[in-house]
Amino acid sequence: MSGALVLFSGGQDSATCLAWALTRFERVETIGFDYRQRHRAELTARSEFRADLARAFPDWGVKLGDDHMLDLGVLAEVSDTALTRDMAIATAASGLPNTFVPGRNLLFLTFAGAVAYRRDLKHIVTGVCETDYSGYPDCRDDTIKALQVALNLGMERRFVLETPLMWIDKAATWEMARQLGGLRLVDLVRDRTLTCYEGDTTHEHAWGRGCGVCPACDLRAKGYVAWRRMESVQA
Repeated sequence: MSGALVLFSGGQDSATCLAWALTRFERVETIGFDYRQRHRAELTARSEFRADLARAFPDWGVKLGDDHMLDLGVLAEVSDTALTRDMAIATAASGLPNTFVPGRNLLFLTFAGAVAYRRDLKHIVTGVCETDYSGYPDCRDDTIKALQVALNLGMERRFVLETPLMWIDKAATWEMARQLGGLRLVDLVRDRTLTCYEGDTTHEHAWGRGCGVCPACDLRAKGYVAWRRMESVQA
């Protein structure tokens, strides 16, 4: 199979997707986006995780190609959300959490398509999920399928948008990491990735770093506890 471009934010989901891609493709590149997110500490986490992953898994390290970092600061300029402004996390009048950044994944995947076009990479891997998510419409399977059609028509290519996590919850995501790289990968994901909306790297928990209060930390923590419970039952 041809190479892959992984949308890698530095969080748990995209880190697991990166490992998933490295088990399937001979050439894997990564792409990240600086959109002036309040949790920009994740950008440091992504570079640290990439380096640690290559050292811990040399067979994957030789497959891990270039990293592309794009400046999408304009997204913050047109957004009024809890991820691009200093405001409390709450439910907006639309019924969606105000952490939803309109158009974010649409832009991310469009720019990823442009980079994949230039780099001759067929598969574009993203960690969006419709099972354990906050109701974001741009994470839905229908959205991804529609965007794949649009990218292929607009660029005259046959990109495949891969969504390994689409139908699994956070506990199953932890289990996927274990199946892909054993407890060594689980530990790496737990210790080096950052999912926290606050970008908190000072507090450490059994499930990793984070404030422990925001919705992203809550999902990650509950998933980790459920996965450990499942592991103990199987043992």
